[in-house]
Order: sequence, then structure tokens, then C-alpha cells
Amino acid sequence: MQYKEFKDLRLSALGFGAMRLPVIDGDESRIDEAAAAEMVDFAMKSGINYFDTAWGYHSENSETVMGRILKAYSRESFYLATKFPGYDPENLNRMEEIFSRQMEKLQTDYFDFYLVHNVCEVNIEYYLNPDLMEFLREQKAAGKIRHLGFSVHGTLETMKRFLEAFSEEMEFCQIQLNWFDWEFQDAKAKVELLREYGIPFIVMEPLRGGKLASLPADAEEKLKALRPDETIPAWSFRYLQSFADAFVVLSGMSNMAQLKENIKTFETDAPVTEEEEKALYKIADSLKKGVPCTACRYCTTACPKGLDIPHLLYLYNEYLFTDGGIIAKLGISAVPEDKKPSTCISCGKCERLCPQVIPVSLAFREFTEKLKEDQ
Repeated sequence: MQYKEFKDLRLSALGFGAMRLPVIDGDESRIDEAAAAEMVDFAMKSGINYFDTAWGYHSENSETVMGRILKAYSRESFYLATKFPGYDPENLNRMEEIFSRQMEKLQTDYFDFYLVHNVCEVNIEYYLNPDLMEFLREQKAAGKIRHLGFSVHGTLETMKRFLEAFSEEMEFCQIQLNWFDWEFQDAKAKVELLREYGIPFIVMEPLRGGKLASLPADAEEKLKALRPDETIPAWSFRYLQSFADAFVVLSGMSNMAQLKENIKTFETDAPVTEEEEKALYKIADSLKKGVPCTACRYCTTACPKGLDIPHLLYLYNEYLFTDGGIIAKLGISAVPEDKKPSTCISCGKCERLCPQVIPVSLAFREFTEKLKEDQ
């Protein structure tokens, strides 16, 4: 395992993200605790020492399960990160209650890393209220928070506003970064902004929710020609190894096979060359159709029609990437009639919760029209 320095800490370059743990019967609220515990144990024995969770992950069950699993290990043997769920403004009225409950769920009396979660357009006005930051300062002074930071999914301008207000308090940032989003999601400009402030960062969504784990055949052939023995997911991690100020790369691994493959990748430090980086950006340009959904599932809590929005957006992107290929058509045919994109009522509730600011209703209208044209 490769390690990176953060202040006086030695952190595993690969972090264990607890957002996509193994589940039972496809129900993301029902974590397969035995399988998750086996993965955590293997991760620990392989040198991973950074574990990231959050209040809302797995329908508010991730912290509880991770607390039970990690209780089996010495508290000094790992670094624990969780987040304040201010993406729901109502939670700002429950700061003390939520923070105390997080400690109970994670069975700890301090957090190594604590983040203001998902700074974006929907919540920036609430986050700029000084009450939350004052509360977090108090927790840090009391030793309950060792290092304070924030995660960001919002626009560059929103990120600037947050840093203008709280850059002195922020020791690190958790940012969505990968070779696809370098231009697509303004990741380049966000990294440059963090460097202006001298703030190091943790990487989330290195594979864009698994979207970069496999690529169109012609793209995979180009990468295989450059590195015949490298897996496609490993390319995303090799890309991130070229960022000296990225001190942890989080991966939300759902099974042991993914965990083992990622650990193998992080046994060596082999960042992409300039030629390889250009090849990745060229592939990114060819893929830039569709919408940047990462399957975080925040949107599904608000949909009055009960649509599986991430799955439908996945099929929409698949349709665009393959020009109406068979996979998307088979996928949409398996969706019940009352759960198809055509049933969207354009209420906008999902869009207000989307960290990627995706115009979901517009995407569903376009998808519906394209499917009609194919009939």
C-alpha cells in the first residue's frame, strides 16, 4: 500500500468509502454486514487505514454498520471520517443532536476528519450562516474533531463563496476528480482554486460511480495499447496518482473483487505520463454526451412517482454513448410502465437535491422522445 502525508499523519493512498457497501437483495438500505465486515478486515490487513462514511449513506445505516465493524479494531489503528448533513437545511436546527448521534452510531468519542457535506447551490446560503461553523469550532476545540474540512459538488462560484467565508477553518477539501470531469465538471478550476488557498484534497468519485470502470471497446483498445497489463479501473487511479496534493483517493467498493483489484493498483505508484494523460482527455471528449450522474441517490428520496432516477439516467447515458445500442433498449424494456422516464411530472424536487445539478426532467423528456423515434 502506498501512503501519503497529511500534516503529521500517514494515510493510506486508497481510502475505504462506505457509500456503496454490499447490500441484501439489491436494497441499498439493507447492508450485508457480514460481507462488509470481511471487506473491512481485508482492507485493514492490506494497509488501508482511512475509512469514510456519512449520515445519509445507505439510508442512514452506513455509520451504524461501520461503527459496529470498526469497533473490533484499535481506535488508533485507523482514521475515521464522517460528515455533517447540511444538504438538508432542516438539519442545521439539529446540529448538537446529529453530531452526538453520529458519535453513538460510530462508537467513538472523536472524528479524525469531519466534513461539511456537499456544499452546493441548494445549501450555500444556509452553510454561510455562522452558527454551524461556530459549533464545529467548539467541537474541534474540545478534541471531538481532529481535522475539519468540506466536500463540494457545487459550481466553482459556490465553492469560491464558501472558501471566502471559511478558508481559515478548512484544512482539506473532498472533491470529485477524475480524468472525465477534469473539464466536464470544472474539476480543473476547482483544483486550481484549492491550490490558491493551499488546501490539500481528498478525491471522491474517481470512477464516477463506476462509470469509468468500463469504456467503449475502441477506447479500451487505445488504453490497452499504452499499458497492456493495466485494468481499465486502474487507469483512473493512475491518473490521480499524478496529483501530489491528493492525499487520499476514496473508492466506494461493493465487493471483495473490487477491493482486491484496487489494493493491487495502490501497491505501486505509477502515475500516467503526459502522453497517457492526453489519451485520457481525448477519450473523455468522445464520451461527453449525456449527464454526469454518479448514482448518489439523493434524488430518489424526493421523487413523488418513485422513479429509480439514477438507473434511468444510466440508461439514458448508455443510449447516448452507444447511439441507441441494445443494452439501453433492453434495460428500458425491463422497467415497469409506471416507472419509465415518460412518467416524470417535471416537479423539479429531484433537481433541487442533485449534487451534480442535473436537469433530470429535461433528460427524461429527451430520452422519452428518442425512445419514441426508435419505435
